[in-house]
Amino acid sequence: MANGRGGSKRKKYQIDRDGGYFLALPICVLDSPNFKNLSANAKALLLEVGRQLGKDNNGRLLLSKAYLLPRGWKSSDMISKGKKELLECGFIYETVMGHRPNKASWYAVTWQAIDTLNGYDEGALKGFVRSAYSKNVALKKNVLIPYSGVSNCMTVPCNGLTTAKSVPLSGAISPHFSYHSSPHHGHHLDIPSPTELTN
Repeated sequence: MANGRGGSKRKKYQIDRDGGYFLALPICVLDSPNFKNLSANAKALLLEVGRQLGKDNNGRLLLSKAYLLPRGWKSSDMISKGKKELLECGFIYETVMGHRPNKASWYAVTWQAIDTLNGYDEGALKGFVRSAYSKNVALKKNVLIPYSGVSNCMTVPCNGLTTAKSVPLSGAISPHFSYHSSPHHGHHLDIPSPTELTN
């Protein structure tokens, strides 16, 4: 007998499908032009990141090789390419930039709201765009400041390296010598030889 809360329907639903958690991936995501243009590799990777979604962890999802290896992902190149596609098409968003030796990047999917969690890089929450996959918004170029701060800053000017000029800005410098090319007592050809002096 129904308890007014859909109890009988819930039981039937549980019988009609396999048990356990499931991934709620909206049809509008699957029908979006950006999803249709994804490679099969990127679509598979999107399922891997979506599989991790829980109640309040959107922003702490992993796509590292260490996480994906036990799930059959053996190629770092395939992971990198798939991740690049998902970022460029707006399906995922990076909340933490990974760094060596053992800090993995964190991601959020954009078909649901990002969760406010500790440990995000500065600017992560501000750069998130909900439903970016449908707006053709690439979310990979946001400037994030790692939680641990900035290290190994580049010292190259923003306009690139330039070739140093060998001539000073004020022009070429004329040479100044403190000595003359000929001896101070006269040119050596003008001095009589010792034999001439004795004669």
